[in-house]
Amino acid sequence: MEEELKCPVCGSLFREPIILPCSHNVCLPCARTIAVQTPESEQHLPPLLHPRGPAPTAANAAAAAPGAAAGSAACLDPEVAAGGGGDHADKLSLHSETDSGYGSYTPSLKSPNGVRVLPLVPAPPGAAAAAAAAAAAAPRGAGPASSSLTCPQCHRSASLDQRGLRGFQRNRLLEAIVQRYQQGRAAAAAAAKCQLCDRSPPEPAAVLCEQCEVLYCAACQLRCHPARGPFAKHRLAPPPGQPGAPGGGGGDGGGGGGGGSGGGSGKGAGGGRKLPTCAEHDLENYSMYCVSCRSPVCYQCLEEGKHGKHDVKALGAMWKQHKAQLSQALNGVSDKAKEAKEFLVQLKNLLQQIQENGLDYEACLVAQCDALVDALTRQKAKLLTKVTKEREHKLKVVWDQINHCTLKLRQSTGLMEYCLEVIKENDPSGFLQISDALIKRVQLSQEQWVKGALEPKVSAEFDLTLDSEPLLQSIHQLDFIQMKFPVTVPPVPLLQLEKCCTRNNSVTLAWRMPPLSHNPVEGYILELDDGDGGQFREVYVGKETLCTIDGLHFNSTYNARVKAFNSSGVGPYSKTVILQTSDVAWFTFDPSSAHRDIVLSNDNQTATCNSYDDRVVLGTAAFSKGVHYWELHVDRYDNHPDPAFGIARINVVKDMMLGKDDKAWAMYVDNNRSWFMHCNSHTNRTEGGVSKGATVGVLLDLNKHNLTFYINGQQQGPPAFENIEGVFMPALSLNRNVQVTLHTGLEVPQCVKQPKLPNN
Repeated sequence: MEEELKCPVCGSLFREPIILPCSHNVCLPCARTIAVQTPESEQHLPPLLHPRGPAPTAANAAAAAPGAAAGSAACLDPEVAAGGGGDHADKLSLHSETDSGYGSYTPSLKSPNGVRVLPLVPAPPGAAAAAAAAAAAAPRGAGPASSSLTCPQCHRSASLDQRGLRGFQRNRLLEAIVQRYQQGRAAAAAAAKCQLCDRSPPEPAAVLCEQCEVLYCAACQLRCHPARGPFAKHRLAPPPGQPGAPGGGGGDGGGGGGGGSGGGSGKGAGGGRKLPTCAEHDLENYSMYCVSCRSPVCYQCLEEGKHGKHDVKALGAMWKQHKAQLSQALNGVSDKAKEAKEFLVQLKNLLQQIQENGLDYEACLVAQCDALVDALTRQKAKLLTKVTKEREHKLKVVWDQINHCTLKLRQSTGLMEYCLEVIKENDPSGFLQISDALIKRVQLSQEQWVKGALEPKVSAEFDLTLDSEPLLQSIHQLDFIQMKFPVTVPPVPLLQLEKCCTRNNSVTLAWRMPPLSHNPVEGYILELDDGDGGQFREVYVGKETLCTIDGLHFNSTYNARVKAFNSSGVGPYSKTVILQTSDVAWFTFDPSSAHRDIVLSNDNQTATCNSYDDRVVLGTAAFSKGVHYWELHVDRYDNHPDPAFGIARINVVKDMMLGKDDKAWAMYVDNNRSWFMHCNSHTNRTEGGVSKGATVGVLLDLNKHNLTFYINGQQQGPPAFENIEGVFMPALSLNRNVQVTLHTGLEVPQCVKQPKLPNN
C-alpha cells in the first residue's frame, strides 16, 4: 500500500494532497513547483500569467515589481499573494504550449519521479512593468492569460481559475490514511529489533538491507553484513518508520501551512476531526452531491444557482452507493489477486521442479557418461587382449624358429666337424667304407636348409590398426538435440528421382530427408494409388528409405508419395512421382514355385522334367489387366508326349497335367491335334500338332477377358476360354520327353491368320 501513499513528484508520503481533475493526487507544495516544459525556441518564460479573477490594480502591480518572484511567475495562490513575498515556489507560473488544455513534460534526472521542475528564470528587463501596464490598461471584465497545471502521471493539463490551487479539492481521506500509516510505522519502528542478535532482548535495528530484507543492529551489520564483496552492492536503509527511511519522511498528516482547499483541515495533534466544510462557503457543511460535477456541495451552492439545474442527490445515499460500487469492483480485483497469488505459488513450485529436474538430468548425464566411459574401458581391455595375444603369438613363433634353427645348426656343425676329421684320415679303404653314407648325410643336411628356412616367419610389425576418428567425432558432436531444436514433426522427404525406377510390373522408390534437418524420424509411410487415378493406399511403413512394390499392373501409370513421422506426429507429403510400368512383360520360369521334378536351365528360360509324369512350372510374372503375349519353343519332342500350355492361379496343383483342376486354363497338344482343358473338361479338338522346332504362342487379353493359342503363328482354334477374371500366371506342364524354351517381352501379334476349325 505504501506506493499508493507516495506523491509522484517528491516520492515521499503525501502532504496536504489535492485531487486533480484527472483524479490523480499530488502534494500541495509539489503542485506549486511542477510545470510544463518551455519550448526550446523561447529563451525566457512568457509574460506574467495572472490568476483568473479581478485584474490587480496598478499600485499592487508596482508594489510587486521589485520582488524577484513577481518578475518571473504569476501567483497561483491568492492567499500567498496577499501575504506578499511568500514562498517563491508558490509564485511559479505555468506555460501551456497550446490552447487545448494539454501540456508537454520532459523527465528530469534531478526529479525523484521524472517530473520536470522549472527553476526561476529572470524575466527580460521591463517585463514586470510591461505586464503591470498591460494589466492596468485591460478593459474591465477582460480575463488575463490563463495558468495551467500538468499532472505528473497522465501529463494532462488543467487550467486554474481565479482561486488558483485553492480551486482543487483536498483529499481528506488520503490525508487521514497517510496519518494512520505514519503512526503505524512509528509504532513498528519503535518495535524494530535486530533479527540476528544473540542478546535477549535484541538490540534496536539500525539499518534494513533491502536485498536481504533483514534488520541489523550496528554490531551485527559489521559482523554479518560487511560493506565488501557481494554485500557491497546491497542498499542499506534506515528501519521502517525512522526519518530517512523509504516513505518515512514528509511531516505529519495535518501539517503544511499554505492555502489548502477550502476549510477542511487535517487531524491536529490531540484534537478530533472536524466536519468538512464547503470550499466555496466556509461556514456551510457538505450536505448534497452534484452528480453532474461529481463533487459534494452545500445548501448555499444550490441556492446561488451554480448547481441549481444539476442533478443533485443526498450525500449519504451517494456515499453508500459509491461504497457499494467500490466494494463490487474490489471483488473483481480480489479474484485477480487470488489468481496472482496462486500463479506465484505455481511459479515457486516451478522453480522447485526446475531445480529437481536439473539435478535429475545432471545425475542422468553423469550416469550416461559413466556408462560410455565403462563401455570404452571394456572395449579397451578387449583390444589390449587382442594385442597381447598377437604379441604372444609372434613371440612363440620366433622362439620356435630359434629353437629349431639352433638344433639344425648344432647338428650341421657336428656333422661338419666329423667330416673334417674323416677327411684328415689317410686310410683309403676305411674312408671309402663310410664315404657314401657321409656324402648322403651331408646332402640331406644341406637339403634341410631349404629356401625360406633362414627367413623369419613373422614380422616385428603389428598388423593392427585402430580407427578411433569416427568415435572421437561422435564424442565431439555429443550434445542435447532437444535443447537446440524443439522436436516437431519431420519435414518433407525428398524423392531421389535418379534412384526411382520400374521393372516389368514392379516399381522401386527411394527418398531421403533434407539436409540440416534436426528433427528425429521414426519411420516413413509410402502411399500408392491403384494405377487408374484412384485413392492412395499405404503400401509400406518402416524405417528404410528404399522400397520395391511388386505385383502391379502392366502398362499402367501409378502415382506415389511418401511422408515421415515421429513422436510429435506425421509430417507433410512429398511431391508426387509418376511411374509407368512396362508395356510388355519380361519373365522367366519360377524355380521357387516349380515342382521338384522340373529342371530349369538357360537362366530359368528353358524347362524339362525328370519324371515320365506331367509336372507344372509357373512364370515369375502375374497378370490382372492388359494384353500379354509370350511364346514357347519346342526344343525336344520324343515319343509323342502331350505338353500343356496356358495360365494358372498361383495355387494350382503341380503334380498332374495343367488344366485338370479348376485353377488352370490350358491347351494340351500332341503331334497331330490339340484340346482345350479346364476342370478336366476336354473341348474343341483341333487338328494340327507340334514337333521339334514348333512354336506355341499364348495370347492373354484381360481387356476382353479371353485366352487364345497359336501354333507356328497360326491361331489354333477359336478363343479357348472367355469371361476369365482375376490374377493369372503363365503356366506349362510337361514330362521328360519334352524340353521347351520361353520367349517373353514380345509385342502382341498384329496379323492373325484364320484359325483352324475344330473337328467337333
